[in-house]
Amino acid sequence: MQKLKKDQRPEARLPKGFQDTGPADARALARMLTTIREVYESYGFEPLETSAIEYTDALGKFLPDLDRPNAGVFSFQDEDEQWLSLRYDLTAPLARYVAENYDRLPKPYRRYATGPVWRNEKPGPGRFRQFTQFDADTVGSESVAADAEICMLAADTMERLGIKRGDYVLKVNNRKVLDGVMEAIGLAGEEHAASRLTVLRAIDKLDRLGVEGVRALLGKGRKDESGDFTKGAGLDEAQIAKVIGYVSVEAAASWRETVARLRAVLDDTAVGREGLDELDEIAALAEGSGYGADRIRIDPSVVRGLEYYTGPVFEAELTFKVTGDDGQPVRFGSVGGGGRYDDLVARFTGQRVPATGFSIGVSRLLSALQYLKKGESNAGHGPVVVLVMDRKDLPRYQRLAQRLRQAGISAEMYLGTSGMKAQMKYADRRGAPCVVIQGGDEIAKGEVQIKDLIEGAKASETIKDAKEWREGRPAQFSVSEDQLVSAVKGVLERHSGD
Repeated sequence: MQKLKKDQRPEARLPKGFQDTGPADARALARMLTTIREVYESYGFEPLETSAIEYTDALGKFLPDLDRPNAGVFSFQDEDEQWLSLRYDLTAPLARYVAENYDRLPKPYRRYATGPVWRNEKPGPGRFRQFTQFDADTVGSESVAADAEICMLAADTMERLGIKRGDYVLKVNNRKVLDGVMEAIGLAGEEHAASRLTVLRAIDKLDRLGVEGVRALLGKGRKDESGDFTKGAGLDEAQIAKVIGYVSVEAAASWRETVARLRAVLDDTAVGREGLDELDEIAALAEGSGYGADRIRIDPSVVRGLEYYTGPVFEAELTFKVTGDDGQPVRFGSVGGGGRYDDLVARFTGQRVPATGFSIGVSRLLSALQYLKKGESNAGHGPVVVLVMDRKDLPRYQRLAQRLRQAGISAEMYLGTSGMKAQMKYADRRGAPCVVIQGGDEIAKGEVQIKDLIEGAKASETIKDAKEWREGRPAQFSVSEDQLVSAVKGVLERHSGD
């Protein structure tokens, strides 16, 4: 086979904004997804898988990054010159699916879905072009009870994943209340759409920039620590005061009191009143089911970036503090969000179909859980490895591995061609809890040797020299072939907590 010249070889490199997932993280991810799925199904949601690729016009343009309006999705043309795009979330494909199958679906229709989504955005720390979401949505219900249930679902999911009460909060607001604020400062109507978006973006930065940072972005603009200047919304002092008065309302001990505080600072607009009434109703439903303000609370700064939200909006935020490897505090912030989108299906049908849902950012939440449980073993053990001492005995070694598998033990026969030392190194890299050794002497005696690699690693920390190692032969013992399965199970049980 002709070798490629050095300058003809492709460079082995991962594209910016993408990541590989190794065995330990893949296993942790699978466990986390199983837990989320169990919670979603306990609420009666059913699975649905939609295509990763949709017609571009079906997805619509709802991404918040107006600086890159035509580059927010990865798109290409097919042989019919139709534009196709990789989905940027799981909600837009759901709207297409509901519109296409509306007559045969139960109403309300409750579905959950998980899978990768893609956004053609500038990558950065913690910001990837491919990431995984896990959604639950109720389509076809106008009842605010559906929104309250989504809030409870999100809270239950956090706790089932091991996040203690007090280490997370589900924050709730209402786009109608925000619309009331916009109307009160004279920004109602399509002609002010761009200005409204700038104001909403400023409000959304309250947690990060504080009141004064938001005030600057509502006015002429703000210069950050690097010297970069962000142009502001250009509001006057009276308009800024109304917005700051709204976002500065502090959550009370109860939802009802928080809503009362918001009513006191908001101008009396019809849309604002409707939004506050819906928050009041969500409060009554959540509190009536035992979900107090320690788990779910109203937060006037919650905006949510996607433009298709029409009512209540939600954001799951982690509040616990952890320290990174550099000794600096790590803040995870939002790990999921959602809201009501009553007009999305209507893009296809022309008929209003109410809907509400919640989406978990799987990668960010997994990272947070790994920090939260730092020090706990996450990887699990690899397979038991049956070493190959003589290649003419391969059928014998394969039978040993098969016996272990039939007993429910993950096992493999070494498939390389290297000697004993390299095979042991391989088993170590595979995270094997033990290896099975059967040379000529063991075959003659009808025995196998089992080397406990975990116990051996512990012993190596205390044994001082090679002589002591040879004399002790730590964590290595012989059993009859008939006892292979029970002996290996004994090793696994001994280290089940490691």
